[in-house]
Amino acid sequence: MAVIRVAAAVVERGGRLLVTRRLKGSHLEGLWEFPGGKCEPGESIHACLIREMREELAVGAIPGETLLVTAHAYPEKTVELHFIACAIDGEPVPQQGQQMQWIERSRLDALAFPEADAALIAQLKRT
Repeated sequence: MAVIRVAAAVVERGGRLLVTRRLKGSHLEGLWEFPGGKCEPGESIHACLIREMREELAVGAIPGETLLVTAHAYPEKTVELHFIACAIDGEPVPQQGQQMQWIERSRLDALAFPEADAALIAQLKRT
């Protein structure tokens, strides 16, 4: 089974984290996630993050440090997630009809996230 490389932006502003909700009809529909997406063949993680943030939220992205790299095997695919601290240029506006919100770290458990995000959420709640 091929491993799908995914870049995810961890954007924090005013003590809140930016999260979006997966669209109906997509893998893991309805779950909340950190914005980002699949890398194209030959695309670097940072280039992927910049492209995905522009496509999904119409903002410029300034990738920072990698917070966590983790792999997770779902029955239908394996993903390698690169969670990257990211600053954004502008106000995010969902471009695909997805829900978006800013949420405090202490409230992350109130939302349903994919299993692959569990380690990052635990790390964010500790810091």
